[in-house]
Amino acid sequence: MQTISKKKIFFPINESFRNYLKLYEREVKLPLSYQELRYYDHSISVYDKDGKDTLWETVFYSQSMMGPIHAGLKRIYSILKAGGDQTAEEHLHIERIDYCTFGNSHPFRIKIVNNYNEVYDYFYIKVADASRIYGLELEHILSPYWMNFLIDGNTLVEEHIAGVPGDQFILHYLNRLDFNPKRIAKEFVKFNERCFVRLLGDMRSYNFIIDITPDFDDVQFRIRAIDFDQQFYEGKRTLYMPQFFKENRVFVELAMKHLNAEVVKQYQQEERALMARRLKVQRHRIKDLRDVIMTDKVSFPEKVQQLGDELAEYYHDAAFSRCKTMGEIIERSLKRLLVSSLR
Repeated sequence: MQTISKKKIFFPINESFRNYLKLYEREVKLPLSYQELRYYDHSISVYDKDGKDTLWETVFYSQSMMGPIHAGLKRIYSILKAGGDQTAEEHLHIERIDYCTFGNSHPFRIKIVNNYNEVYDYFYIKVADASRIYGLELEHILSPYWMNFLIDGNTLVEEHIAGVPGDQFILHYLNRLDFNPKRIAKEFVKFNERCFVRLLGDMRSYNFIIDITPDFDDVQFRIRAIDFDQQFYEGKRTLYMPQFFKENRVFVELAMKHLNAEVVKQYQQEERALMARRLKVQRHRIKDLRDVIMTDKVSFPEKVQQLGDELAEYYHDAAFSRCKTMGEIIERSLKRLLVSSLR
């Protein structure tokens, strides 16, 4: 059974990392901070359709605060989605502000609605934790997905990632007759490989979503991470491999049933080749990120040593044991990716 630290320590954004975020237009001035949203008057629990407590609470503000907060949230949405263009703000309204009492980041989830057609969207406001932002950046560079987020001081704003949460997919979708289990198994193998190479931990089923796309002759599946708190923080190697979490056992069993060892190796190599290609395309950006991350403290010496030793044993590569920071470990992991792509 995997063991995650009960309370992950938040790490501040240092000056070098903040300069990187400014360079790549991640840091902008926002009209509202995470801390200001904490000054709500009262809250009520949010229940799902089956009457189960979701661990989210809808929060309410005083009359004097509600107007400025709603205006600030609409402006943040304009900056996040429309580059700051304010034209649409007059026909948008904030329907609900929820606060999560579970987990490390205690985010606010904002539901915003278009008055013309009732189409709604969500976005999140969280405390800006350096390791989480490194996770978002590495996902942006190494995965197939564009990550849309903004920073202002200690406030982080994230776009909603749409899809079926993995735990809900297991309950309600996995056994549908029109879904090809081999395609689901294939995607889990590729997702597992991607998380391990870029050292994204704690990918239990409720921390990723399944994107379901009907194709002309079958249904396609893509798995996306939605929680980046555990970017190279823990020391145990298997915490970066989704296959070892009991919450993901059904996906592992699916792969064991439908994929043989040679096919698994094929999918792993395909994912590594794609990541290596993305690294080459984004070589200037990844170099800038590397220069920042090499000396940043986003974990603790004992965790760095443990992970380095375990990866050295796994890869038969003693260089991992000599790494002194998580930045050095991720650099070594990505270097192996590039070297293997040249063979």
